[in-house]
Amino acid sequence: MQQAMLTTVMLVTVLAIHPIASAQKAKPKAAAAAQEGDPDTLLTANYLVDGLIKQVAPSVVQIVVTSYGPSEETPGRTGGSIGQRRAIGSGFVIDHEGYILTNAHVVNGAQRIQVVIPQRDADGSLTTALSGKVTRFPAHIVGQTTEIDVALLKVDGAKAAALPLATYRKVRQGETVFAFGSPQGLRNTITHGIISAVARQTDPDSPLIFIQTDAPVNPGNSGGPLVNVTGEVVGMNTFIVSKSGGNEGLGFAIPCATLRTVYRQLKEFGHLRRQDIGIGIQAITPEMAAALKLSRDDGVVISDLVPGGPAEAAGLRIGDVLVSVDGQPADNLPTVNYYFLLHDFRDKAQVMVYRGPNPVTVSVPVREEKRDMDQVISMADIAKNLVPPLGILGVEIDKKIASMVSGLRNPNGIIVAAKAAGSGGDVPLVVGDVIVQFNGEPITTLEKLRDGLKAQAPGAPIVLQIQRDTKLQFLSFTLD
Repeated sequence: MQQAMLTTVMLVTVLAIHPIASAQKAKPKAAAAAQEGDPDTLLTANYLVDGLIKQVAPSVVQIVVTSYGPSEETPGRTGGSIGQRRAIGSGFVIDHEGYILTNAHVVNGAQRIQVVIPQRDADGSLTTALSGKVTRFPAHIVGQTTEIDVALLKVDGAKAAALPLATYRKVRQGETVFAFGSPQGLRNTITHGIISAVARQTDPDSPLIFIQTDAPVNPGNSGGPLVNVTGEVVGMNTFIVSKSGGNEGLGFAIPCATLRTVYRQLKEFGHLRRQDIGIGIQAITPEMAAALKLSRDDGVVISDLVPGGPAEAAGLRIGDVLVSVDGQPADNLPTVNYYFLLHDFRDKAQVMVYRGPNPVTVSVPVREEKRDMDQVISMADIAKNLVPPLGILGVEIDKKIASMVSGLRNPNGIIVAAKAAGSGGDVPLVVGDVIVQFNGEPITTLEKLRDGLKAQAPGAPIVLQIQRDTKLQFLSFTLD
């Protein structure tokens, strides 16, 4: 009992230190009780959370998506029937002019998108909970990035207050957070927890970083905001790690810093700008450092240079140890990858490296990779291009496709044009990937890919060699 009471008092103290706008009208007596640890602090906590709900809830939306995908009766079978699907996710207002952020997987394959906006006086009370007063608006996709799993929607004619984004560097482990959204379609749901970790790299081959939380989130929460006690969006609830399929205290959210950059680029360009300097990097291990006689036994080393790329032309070399990029320390692989993925470079990047014991600074032109994936996606037909076991729509590379997509490392392969709803959920492919090999065999046609998948026994290991961005890599997984 003592420990539980201490936790409650600590929670209330945090809330009282960071009062939200609605809670600034709190009675002086209640505020003093919160500071002094009075038994009435539970009432103070309720008051402050009530103010948080009034501030945040009117800006949290439910997203209803109608799409088409393989019917559940024929999972994993080529040529299975195609049926209409209805999915529900969450989102939040990022700009009062009707711009809404959600996850890209929420609107994947959407034929129609509707956004359910709550009434402005939604406050979590019994009256508003039972009220049917909601407004449905049609929405369209302004832009999306499946790699980061963020989509920007636009609702015309809707006015709602925007939620502010938090400052990522100020986010702390143990901080109190609240998850808003529509788990299992239950609109206007709020749950509470803490930030379990401020940064997690769940896939070592991906540059993406997530915030981990134990705030209960479930299917349907995707795209909804994870907010702090001041009502700022700390992150966007995106996925959970679970054996049961429901909440087990392992939720992951896209950080606010990522959302800020992606929102700006999607609004301006309609897509995420892919900028790079033509290098491959790896984490340094003590064994690597000893064998290569590197200047340090940790950090990041340049392991590849794209032939004829900016880095090679500027004089960088394989084996150079990264020190900084544009003044930002290059201490570890996730940070460097994350920086290159999201930083808006101007014309050149200032790259400092150690070459042997000597520091070298190189000015490297930054290039933007141009892929006209929209044209490729428009050529995909779900009846002809569906590969159900992988959950993708694939487009064979021919001369016409090759002329649309720059930077291909191989003249043959299958471009992932879209992810198909409801299948291949555990296959780590993203839109824009190019499948080059299947279990070591070159892949030139969809028929060859389907035949190879069909020949695999359930649970057999599968390795795809793919091109992602300008780099080749292997993806390994099993299919049920």
